[in-house]
Amino acid sequence: MSIRHGLLALLERGPRYGSQLRTEFESRTGSTWPLNVGQVYTTLARLERDGLVAPDGEDTAGHTLYAITDTGRAELREWYERPVDRANPPRDELSIKLAMAIGAPGVDIRAVIQSQRHATIRAMQDYTRLKATALAAVENGRSGERDDVAWLLVLEQLIFQTEAEARWLDHCEARLVRLSLSADRKAAAPEPPQAAAETTTTTPAPTTAAPHRTARTRRA
Repeated sequence: MSIRHGLLALLERGPRYGSQLRTEFESRTGSTWPLNVGQVYTTLARLERDGLVAPDGEDTAGHTLYAITDTGRAELREWYERPVDRANPPRDELSIKLAMAIGAPGVDIRAVIQSQRHATIRAMQDYTRLKATALAAVENGRSGERDDVAWLLVLEQLIFQTEAEARWLDHCEARLVRLSLSADRKAAAPEPPQAAAETTTTTPAPTTAAPHRTARTRRA
């Protein structure tokens, strides 16, 4: 998740202070990826160091405001245009768990899969209910429509993600069943008979004697 670019996107709408950025970020994403104020200010310090934002005075309550710079706008435009890199996917705890559970002593991997499937389906149902609420808010045209649309898109991504995860878990279970059956069949298959060493005795073929003709001497 690119917090730095998310904050730049919010600052493009005008100067903001740290707590305000956190609130707007969570509102836009439905608090799917909550931030703490310390994380926001640490990111702002790095953005300022890189020349992407700059302090822009204070508001009436004394909060330090930050504004995006021209360099920051160029960085944001490049981020929007650049596809998300999938060459180094983030670590996925579920994939790691199943990989480690294969062959682990005392672990029923099918039970692990079934437990996760139940949790995944519950999450998908929760996201679907939230989607219905967000969709109703968008259709009603409330004042925060922009945030509602953004939250709707995030929810739909989460729904697609959990649907894919449920299908993947089904695939994993089916794969394990096939491999188990294949291993059982191999174990149950009879051993091929050992080829007995055969000693071949060469017996001369019997000789068939030509019939002897008895010559009869005729007496004159």
